[in-house]
Amino acid sequence: MTAILSRPAAALLLLALYLLMCAAVGWRHRRRQRQAPAESAALLPAADAGPPVLVLHASQTGQAEEIAWQTARALHLAGMPVRVAALGEVDREALRGARHALFIASTYGEGDAPDSAAPFARDLMAAQSSDAATGLDLSSLQVGVLALGDATYTHFCGFGRALDAWLRERGARSMFDRIEADRADEHALSQWRQRLSHLAGTADLAEWEAPVFIDWRLAARRHLNPGSQGGPVFHLELVPADGSPLPAWEAGDLVQVSVAGEAVRAADATGSADAIDDDARRPREYTIASLPADGRVELMVRRTEREDGSPGLASGWLTERLAVGGGVALRLRPHASFRIGANADRPLILVGNGTGLAGLRAHLKVRAQTRMNTGNGAVRAWLLFGERQSAHDAHYRDEIEAWQRDGVLARVDWAFSRDQAERVHVQHLLAREAPRLREWIADGAAIYVCGSLQGMAGAVDAVLRETLGEADVDALIREGRYRRDVY
Repeated sequence: MTAILSRPAAALLLLALYLLMCAAVGWRHRRRQRQAPAESAALLPAADAGPPVLVLHASQTGQAEEIAWQTARALHLAGMPVRVAALGEVDREALRGARHALFIASTYGEGDAPDSAAPFARDLMAAQSSDAATGLDLSSLQVGVLALGDATYTHFCGFGRALDAWLRERGARSMFDRIEADRADEHALSQWRQRLSHLAGTADLAEWEAPVFIDWRLAARRHLNPGSQGGPVFHLELVPADGSPLPAWEAGDLVQVSVAGEAVRAADATGSADAIDDDARRPREYTIASLPADGRVELMVRRTEREDGSPGLASGWLTERLAVGGGVALRLRPHASFRIGANADRPLILVGNGTGLAGLRAHLKVRAQTRMNTGNGAVRAWLLFGERQSAHDAHYRDEIEAWQRDGVLARVDWAFSRDQAERVHVQHLLAREAPRLREWIADGAAIYVCGSLQGMAGAVDAVLRETLGEADVDALIREGRYRRDVY
């Protein structure tokens, strides 16, 4: 006898089946979300396509990473399996198992590895005796190296050259001679694309999309430190020239300002073609000091001087010659390594000097905005900032003191080096507060450092390593809890 369900029972059964289906769909969606990061790092066109080409980047400001992803997308479109990763995420087993690897390596300062590649440089490249003992043989690996650098430094492309030499010492075979790019000049990148086309076996590798500069307008400019012993610092506010909505960006991101037009005008004014050179056509990068909610891109720019006392081409134009209301060619550039990332709910230790306050200010604005919108004041921030004179160089003091009163900043330490006979800088303050530093790190804090490469950044790193230990600082780098935007 066949049982016939009543209408209410049938309805309940259908409802149960529908809920079960929704649960299954939701589970698959959540699983897909968990898999997304791994899938974005492995662009595999087919399961049987063979070992992927490793595209490994050592990036400080994000430029090498950007080129790495452009490289990966070009190879992927040509039908090649690709895996993209930071150099610091790759171990010896991954290198042994690969057949082809492309390295895009920036140099930090005078020949050092970028922060993200420092553990690789120390644990693999510098450990010669260890390598010999464990037999790191890369003779089955074919490699190509693009070294990014700045020719104004003595050790131009120092880390890229050291990486290339180390790969050869381990037996890796070069697919082509190392390519060196002075601040990512287009000629060197064109050579890189040509070598990639040979690797992909095609003559028509897709062209990379060139950076697009948009017309913006200088809406306001304010001198922040009149009377200072140091170079004048200005607060700039920029908006799209056509009144269009602001593009999106995050705290930590950069803008690139094109000065090519100003170089041409300078050449016309002086009647000398010497005013136009490779350096004058290179965009200048500045860390954004504001959020999209502010309605404007805000920058901190210090006017620099050449050896003859004349102002720098870009800084002199932006801080003096460009009239308020005048036009600026600008593009926003993501700076993933200085964004908040997974540190949104962590305590923050923010360390900087001079115009490095710009990037720290943007992160503090996020904290202030979050506190205002949610009322959540549990996440602490500690600011250590250094400049010359308290009377003239306490940039955004009113704003910082308001954040301290409101609880956005749990602690503020100022270091004004010229206000006493003995020079005091942020690294000295950090060393004095060693117990507090260890306490904050034990509570899960992340460290963000923004400002000058020479002097400040290296000295702060030395204090961190002395206070916390080499292994713990390297662990912070691997976890994304120690990030720097230094120049």
